[in-house]
Amino acid sequence: MEWAPTADRPVPSGAGLILIAAGGVEGAALDLLGELPPSSTPTYVIGSSSEHRIAAACVQRGARDYFALPDDLDLLRRTLEREGREAKAVVNADRFAKEEQRDNGFSAILGRSPALEQALAEGRRVAVHADVTVLIGGETGTGKELLARAIHYDGPRAAKPFVEINCAAIPSNLLESELFGHERGAFTGALAARPGLFELADGGTVFLDEIGNLPIELQPKLLRALETRGIRRVGGQTVRQVNVRVIAASHIDLAQAVSAGTFREDLYYRLNVVMLTLPPLRQRAADVEMLAETFLARIARDYRLPVPVLTEQTRALLRGHRWPGNIRELRNSIERALVLSPPGTFRADELRLMDGPPPPDADGPIPFPADLRTIIHATAEATLKLCSGNKSEAARRLGISRPRLQRLLDGGEI
Repeated sequence: MEWAPTADRPVPSGAGLILIAAGGVEGAALDLLGELPPSSTPTYVIGSSSEHRIAAACVQRGARDYFALPDDLDLLRRTLEREGREAKAVVNADRFAKEEQRDNGFSAILGRSPALEQALAEGRRVAVHADVTVLIGGETGTGKELLARAIHYDGPRAAKPFVEINCAAIPSNLLESELFGHERGAFTGALAARPGLFELADGGTVFLDEIGNLPIELQPKLLRALETRGIRRVGGQTVRQVNVRVIAASHIDLAQAVSAGTFREDLYYRLNVVMLTLPPLRQRAADVEMLAETFLARIARDYRLPVPVLTEQTRALLRGHRWPGNIRELRNSIERALVLSPPGTFRADELRLMDGPPPPDADGPIPFPADLRTIIHATAEATLKLCSGNKSEAARRLGISRPRLQRLLDGGEI
């Protein structure tokens, strides 16, 4: 009992409908409706009877609507057109979600080095748990934001927002409003109420980049938000519940920041539920050429240039550089050399690689990069160790008084 459309009565494609023609045999159509298994596909009944009881019985047995032809022909056409648009929108949304996951998931992070693979394996295990807080460590330019996005888009919150904020890029007097929102009149210029990033990310993920730069006076408020899942807008009294996963990242050692008194210990332990560390590029020598070739192809496509071939001289140059700026430096160097070279070529001298300052040594006594207080505190401790615990000698070498050395060791003044 299928209704076959004619040339003058086309049915829009893609609607995915079950149509039952009940011309004169409405009872059989009702029986068939009762036998159909549950389905998300909309079911419509088309018949010739205009009796209201027939339409009501069809809807009661699971049909979405009943159309009596020929009177309801125009209504049927409009309904099918709407269903087609909605079905197309669902398909497009599903395709967009898959593309977004492909572009932002773990597959977007390139590399085969053991150190990277370990971090990614741990990230995949964490991603499936929607509420686990994650702290990502690693030098500047190692891809901490990429890993945060991968955890979000490969996890159960992927369909909800991923909202990021760089805690080092926003003035401290505006950061609280950015995170938690504000009410109208809360401060000069607050002409209307505004939700913060935690509210905008409800159901999804908040990524707090450079969390080590979060002002000390804001840290208790973030801790409270993490523990209670509630936020209060600046100038407001109402506590608003939010359901978010928090991922934080920092290029400085937060444990040392805690020792230096610039980061709260309770917030550190609340963030450090799962710690993932991305290795610097100099520890991923086997990945450098693959990354360079990938960046070269992508950038050439973006600039509509031919993709050049990397010579062995260029490859040796790339392998020999220590990349203190990590992946960000590599990509920028490739882009610069590509646009400065004649089309279709890649001149190694246009990479203009500079060694810059010595890279941080994970086993060294002085952390770098780090905030000034952490560096000075570590310098004082290293000098004291060098002097075999003789504080007077350590103070002399540092050119400061012994009492000031003690204050530095205690994490006090700088």
